[in-house]
Amino acid sequence: MKVIVTVVEKITSEAHIELPDELTKEVIKQQILDLYNSGQMQTDLNIFQVDFESISARIVNEVQAT
Repeated sequence: MKVIVTVVEKITSEAHIELPDELTKEVIKQQILDLYNSGQMQTDLNIFQVDFESISARIVNEVQAT
């Protein structure tokens, strides 16, 4: 019997980055988005928390060749 198990988890990642003090809220948002979208923040992201959401299983009927 073949069973496909699907686990859904919500992962919260956290990064500690340095930005200049004099930036406005909008500029800070844009800086963070730019860092994230460019992939530069990926190396700084650490898994902070993992929350279990659901688990399900599906039995797959395999057809055997004769």
